[in-house]
Amino acid sequence: MIYELRCYDCMPGCLPRVLRRFEDDALPLWREAGIRPVGFWTTLVGENDQSLHYMLAWLSLTEREEKWTAFAADPRWIEARRRSEADGPLVARIRNSLLKPALDLAPA
Repeated sequence: MIYELRCYDCMPGCLPRVLRRFEDDALPLWREAGIRPVGFWTTLVGENDQSLHYMLAWLSLTEREEKWTAFAADPRWIEARRRSEADGPLVARIRNSLLKPALDLAPA
């Protein structure tokens, strides 16, 4: 299993709209496509309270490439993104990292 950590630095005041777009648009499409979110987090204490962090679980890099590419090209997602950004972009910067487990934390 590999994990993808994605961090979105939202435009000022846009974090609620980004969260709504995930709830209303992205998550239903992800369920349909078999994309597995691990969780979503906002910053309680830190340098940017307008940031969203979320993690996805993948079986392999190949699975990630296939499913993420299909999602990004889905006309329903393209329209949802266009509609949500009619007044301008919601996200100033996206960072992502693909992570592999470093330690086995299974009980002995």
